[in-house]
Amino acid sequence: MAAVTAYKYQAQALMRDYLLADPLVPYTSVLMGIVLCKMAYDFTRILSSFYFKGYTSLTKIQRIEWNNRGMSSAHAIFITAVSLYLVVSTDLFSDRIKGPITFRNSIISTSALGVSVGYFITDLAMIFWLYPSLGGMEYVLHHTLSLVAIAYTMLSGEGQFYTYMVLISETTTPEINLRWFLDTAGLKKSSAYMVNGILMFVAWLVARIFLFIYVFYHIYLHYSQIMQMHAFGYYLIFLVPSVLFVMNTMWFMKILKGVKKTLAKWP
Repeated sequence: MAAVTAYKYQAQALMRDYLLADPLVPYTSVLMGIVLCKMAYDFTRILSSFYFKGYTSLTKIQRIEWNNRGMSSAHAIFITAVSLYLVVSTDLFSDRIKGPITFRNSIISTSALGVSVGYFITDLAMIFWLYPSLGGMEYVLHHTLSLVAIAYTMLSGEGQFYTYMVLISETTTPEINLRWFLDTAGLKKSSAYMVNGILMFVAWLVARIFLFIYVFYHIYLHYSQIMQMHAFGYYLIFLVPSVLFVMNTMWFMKILKGVKKTLAKWP
């Protein structure tokens, strides 16, 4: 019993002094993100083979994409929950706190960004590995911009509020993936497919259109604080949301067209 207690204290000391030490938090969290991606990928594969009879009849590339989408859904749920918690439920980015909002960060906020960096590294590697089966150049552009912006704000501690505001848009990812799952499973004409399409449309409109408009408005109101950031971070604040907003608008038009087409066919 004493030996177990001693090992417990040693593990706690290792976590405190090394894995969670401030200078190492970004790097350990990125590694953790990559490991969690592998776990989510394998969990999706195992779970699907047990509960979805058609999984084994899928082609190899379909199974890889199936597992990849399970991994991306897990990341989306995680980072959306953390983003909403930090932005809405804590005072970290509250206007009641004195000082520029652009320089606020914490171990939790930095660690969560590291996990997200680990995901984007993993997913981008898979996209390149199987290019263009998992996505074309628009996905490469989206992931590269996201990876650079998140990595910068993780390492510098600057602009984390705006990074988390943009990451809230990941709330649309599970709906996008569910649409693909239903289509691949041959359930494109099901009620679930239609309901998910409507939910995807609403979520996209709120999280990737209206939310981005609010982000631009917030940037305008806090421009004097943004000017205090380093040049690279300053340009990222304007470049990344702008490019993503254009891409979001283009994808939204396709979603809108798809929803209209689905509703027109529905009896």
